[in-house]
Amino acid sequence: MRVTALDNALWRGGWTTRLRIGSGLVLFTFAFFHFINIGLGLFHTDYLHGMQDGRQAITRNNLISALFYAALFVHAGLALASIAQRRTLRMPIGSALQIVLGLLIPLQLISHIVQTRVAHEIYDVNDEMGYIIVLMWPNSAIWMQSLLLLIVWVHGCIGLHMWLRLTHWWRNTVPYLIGLAVFIPSFALAGLLTEGRRIWSDFSDEFLREQYVEHYNWPSPEAFQTMFSIKDNALIAFWFALGATALFYVGRKLWRRRHSVRITYARGPEVVAEKGMTLLEISQASGVPHTALCGGKGRCTTCRVIVEDGADSLPPAGDVEARSLAAVGASGQTRLACQIRPTEPLTVFRVFRPDGGRNRGHASQGQERQLAVLFLDMRGFTARTTGQLPYDIVFLLNRFFDAIVPAITAEGGVVDKYMGDGLLAVFEKRDASSSAHAGLKAAIDISRALDRFNEQLEAEGSPRIRIGMGLHLGDLVLGEIGAAGHASRTIIGDAVNVASRLESETKALGVELLVSDELIQAADVAINPDEVRLFQLRGVTQPVPALPVARASDLDQSVHGMEHIYSG
Repeated sequence: MRVTALDNALWRGGWTTRLRIGSGLVLFTFAFFHFINIGLGLFHTDYLHGMQDGRQAITRNNLISALFYAALFVHAGLALASIAQRRTLRMPIGSALQIVLGLLIPLQLISHIVQTRVAHEIYDVNDEMGYIIVLMWPNSAIWMQSLLLLIVWVHGCIGLHMWLRLTHWWRNTVPYLIGLAVFIPSFALAGLLTEGRRIWSDFSDEFLREQYVEHYNWPSPEAFQTMFSIKDNALIAFWFALGATALFYVGRKLWRRRHSVRITYARGPEVVAEKGMTLLEISQASGVPHTALCGGKGRCTTCRVIVEDGADSLPPAGDVEARSLAAVGASGQTRLACQIRPTEPLTVFRVFRPDGGRNRGHASQGQERQLAVLFLDMRGFTARTTGQLPYDIVFLLNRFFDAIVPAITAEGGVVDKYMGDGLLAVFEKRDASSSAHAGLKAAIDISRALDRFNEQLEAEGSPRIRIGMGLHLGDLVLGEIGAAGHASRTIIGDAVNVASRLESETKALGVELLVSDELIQAADVAINPDEVRLFQLRGVTQPVPALPVARASDLDQSVHGMEHIYSG
């Protein structure tokens, strides 16, 4: 099955979410190289201006400039729209900090853009770093721009963390990236202060000052006054947009108060909240702990709930919700709290605890899948270990499992449970065919691994070990079974019983493996039909057709088309 960008956890969500992420990445990239550029002032002015010339050759290209300013306005516009549409201002500290820092950025960024890009375009000012630094040095402006640098960087890092934390590699990378995140602004500030002291020393010299003024094409007082007016008007526009956002938020909240809905949480409180809010927003507004790793964007499924009562009143899942739920194989009663907006009373069960753990398995949490199951048992274990010390028995079993289990895990299989001298393994793949392929290849590799292990035993003067395996494909239920707080994920179903009974039949037949015809058909491999036998298994109502294999390691020679398994 081909995985598209929309199926990737990083790009789940609606077009507004993807647009917000894309515009944020454009701005973060610009800020990253801008800060590195400033930091080069720590070494030499030529390095500082050399990189700036290279950057501006790219960023002041008409196409790149349009991309940058489009990203700037789109990102800011989406942020204000998101605030206006919120049902509550209660949110995690990280999200609140990101929003506050984002709102502070324009207060200094507008002035910076006007004194650089606008001055360059209108008055042909040479807006090198030296010009910018002299404008700010040594008054409070230098500290305000330094604060802007930190605000932009922290805001961007929070956004990057919230985006990438859904990946499997992010957690292991974070300790290293924290160091980089601290280094970049420190490097930029060090470069700014070093270059500032140097250029201000030059600017204090009257002769050098005249050269600098001519080199930078210093704006006239009238030009500065015009730019101050442009900056003030831009700030007024920003405050107007912020005020409109606040009025829209308050107006919606007052209107929604005329409508309310009752939500009952299984093992939790019962709350009354405004209609129109998502279930996640209702939880947050009511102080009900509710996990939401992606911040409520529909890109993860940690906020998912099982709707125990009232599901009929909810509209069908949209594309964003359906893709995310499909990615985890969720049941029909499962919905994302961040995507549903209750209009009628609901009773819901939160699947994940706020501490990141799982709640006790719910009756409808069980997941039905058609998967391959492998049952394996060591032959003659009781006779072999009679008279041995318990330590020696444990040592032998651990060596045995160390030898064969890697063949299971290499094919994506998981040992569901160990049963003394045997085990039960399941191959949880994306579909029945892939699971069947994995089970067959694991059986072959187990047999080969056992041959190598037996060679070691013979070299030590110990007798060889023989095994029996039953391999079957059938319907299973995967879920958490056990007392609250002590439940473990396991599998149950007729398929487990069939695999166990097939393994038992290998004793009388003297073969190493019995593989059901159902699994062979799912794996789409050709066999000789005459070799398939019917087995009446204890506890199984219908006869089960299965293929006896004397040695599983010879399966690739006796089963035609085995190359499909290796390519699968």
